[in-house]
Amino acid sequence: MKLAFFSSLVFLLSTPDFSTAAEESKSLKPCTIRSPTTDRFFNLNPIRREPPEEGKKAKEGEEGSWHAKGHDYGANFTINFCGPVVEELTHVVDLSKDYWKNVSAFYERDGEQYAIGLENSEPVFRGRKLVLNYTGGSLCPSKSSLHSHEAPSEDERRKTTVISLLCESDPLAKTSISFVAAVDDCVYFFEGRSPFACGGVEAETQALSPGGVFGVIVLIAVLVYLIGGCVYQRTVMHQRGWRQLPNYAMWAGIGRFVMDMFIILTSSCARFLPSRRGYSRVSLGHENGRRGRRNDDENRLIDNLDEEWDD
Repeated sequence: MKLAFFSSLVFLLSTPDFSTAAEESKSLKPCTIRSPTTDRFFNLNPIRREPPEEGKKAKEGEEGSWHAKGHDYGANFTINFCGPVVEELTHVVDLSKDYWKNVSAFYERDGEQYAIGLENSEPVFRGRKLVLNYTGGSLCPSKSSLHSHEAPSEDERRKTTVISLLCESDPLAKTSISFVAAVDDCVYFFEGRSPFACGGVEAETQALSPGGVFGVIVLIAVLVYLIGGCVYQRTVMHQRGWRQLPNYAMWAGIGRFVMDMFIILTSSCARFLPSRRGYSRVSLGHENGRRGRRNDDENRLIDNLDEEWDD
């Protein structure tokens, strides 16, 4: 009776949520979901463990994937949410090596690694229960003697993991995961508790940065000022031409000030430009010399005439 109950529960939890859930998941980012009953938004990405960047150490308390004690099962479990485990797998029983990098849950026993589900980043709702389901692990014991190394196929019964995520409302509480039961050494039930399983309001994606938003606001204000001012000047003040601009006198004064400053600056800078003043000075010196000699000749001529007149 107990086995039949668990088998029915496995069927309900592992069955796809038909077209409605599939259509909703297409419009959402991986590892996120919106509740169909409460419309609350759930984002499980913060509890997904990632390997540390090259040359950097993992944050304290976030070394490796999540771990759950197996208690009477005889093995402990390593699990990640919405992604493969951080640990590097060396030998996974009954699973092609190409799939080792996609294992999201596994346990070790007698030196062998057994995958209990491959990566899945699409949580689903079973009624009001938030569930994350991993399938396609190692072969179940009934076919373990085959030791197949081919890719998983639909006619093979492989190990599956079902994680029921519960809301941890305590703001100081941390995410945790615990082992619940295993059916036929084939289906494994876990219970996860996390503040991120409580849901909330979906944050709207902001296309513009704060600086961009401020720039748009300033641009709209300038357009309203110009268009509104022009309409007022034309209809109420009966202005035409450039005088239709709002505060025309002020802008005209600013324009004249800028032109005056430009003229002053250019005239000041012109003094430092190379010119022909040196050549002009030399020419003037020659002219002054000629003029001086001419005056001397005239004075000498006058003196000579005076002497002849005296004689």
